[in-house]
Amino acid sequence: MHLPRRQFLQQSALALAATGVTLSGCTSGPTTTPAGPLTSPYDPAKAQFKWKMVTTWPPHFPSLGQGVDLFAQWVFQMSGGRLHIHVYGANELVPAYEVFEAVSLGAVQLGHGAPYYWSGKMAACQFFASIPFGMNSQQMVAWILRGGGLELWREVYAPFKVIPFLAGTTGMQYGGWFKKTIDSMADWKGLLIRMPGLGGKIVQKAGATTISLPGGELYTSLERGVIDAADWIGPYHDYLLGLFRVAKYYYYPGWQETGTPLEMIVNQAAFQSLPPDLQAIIEGATARLHDWIFMETEVKNAEHLQKLVKEEKVEVRRFPDEVLTGLHRHALEVYAELTQSDPLSKKVYQSYESFRQTITNWHASTEKVYYEQIQATKGLPV
Repeated sequence: MHLPRRQFLQQSALALAATGVTLSGCTSGPTTTPAGPLTSPYDPAKAQFKWKMVTTWPPHFPSLGQGVDLFAQWVFQMSGGRLHIHVYGANELVPAYEVFEAVSLGAVQLGHGAPYYWSGKMAACQFFASIPFGMNSQQMVAWILRGGGLELWREVYAPFKVIPFLAGTTGMQYGGWFKKTIDSMADWKGLLIRMPGLGGKIVQKAGATTISLPGGELYTSLERGVIDAADWIGPYHDYLLGLFRVAKYYYYPGWQETGTPLEMIVNQAAFQSLPPDLQAIIEGATARLHDWIFMETEVKNAEHLQKLVKEEKVEVRRFPDEVLTGLHRHALEVYAELTQSDPLSKKVYQSYESFRQTITNWHASTEKVYYEQIQATKGLPV
C-alpha cells in the first residue's frame, strides 16, 4: 500500500526525529569542495542543532550543489560547531520537486532550489525566479533586496510556514537546445520542449507542448526523442550534461530566463527556534552563498561557451527578431491572464514592473550606452 505523499513526509519527519537515523549512503557533505579539503576542529556529533537540507540538484552538483555544500561548511564553522547541516541531493531523501513540501511540513529544516518549481502551489512564486523579457540578474537582486521584492516573496510563502532567502542566481541563460531550427513562430507548433516557469506558458501559446523534467533526465529524453528541445541552465551546466551531443542547435538570447534567482527556504518554526546569533549566521551564510553561486556561474559560463563553440563546434544561433517579437507578445498575454486571475500575482507583478521601469531608465543612459559604444569600437585598444 502506498501512502499519499503528504502523509509519507509527515511520518518521515516523525520517524527521523525520533530515531536520529539518516539514509544509508548519505553523508554530511563531500570530503572536498571547490575550495579544497574540508577541515574543521568541531565534532558534528556534539552539535547543539542538527539540521537537514534537501535540494533540487543532484548531490554535489557543479556550482549549485557544491555551493550548498560550502554553505553547510560555513554555517558549521561560523557557529563554532553548534549548528550542523546534513545536505541531501535530489532523491537522496525526497524527490527534487518535493523539496518545498518537505520544508513546509517540517520533515527537514532547509531546502535549496528555484522558486518557479512550486508554481502549482502558488502562482505568484514564479515572479521571484525569472520573468521572460524582464530584468537581468543585477536588476532582479536589486529589486529583491532593496526594492520590496523580498517582503513580497515572504508574504507569498508565509501561508506555507516557509521563509525564503535569496541564495544565488544563474545569470542570463541561453535560449536552449533544439533538434531543428527555429526560423519563425510557426516552428514552435507541435514542438515538445522542457521549459519550466513562465517561459513554458509562453511557448505553449506559440503552439509548443511543455514537459517538466529534472536535469538528470534531459540527455536521455533528447537522445530518445521524448522531447525535441530543452532549456537547462547555461553553457557550463549544458556542457557538463553533454546536451551538445544530442541536439544540434544552441539558441540565444535566453529570453525565458534573463536572470534567475535561486532560493534558500527555511522552515519557519525551525528558524524561530534558533537563538538570534545562529539566525544571523544562517542569513550571513546565505548571502555569501548567493555571491559564490552568481560569480561561479558567470565565470564558468563564459569559459564553457568558448569550449562549446571552439572544441565541440556547436552551431550557436540567434533567435530571429520575428520570433523574439512574437514570444514577447505572448509573454504580455500570459502576465495579463495571470494577474487578472490571481490577486497576489497582480500585487507582486505591479511591484516588479514599477521597479523594472525605474531601473531600466537608469541603465538606458549608463550601461546600455556604454556597451553600445564598446560594440561600435570593437577591436580598438581600450
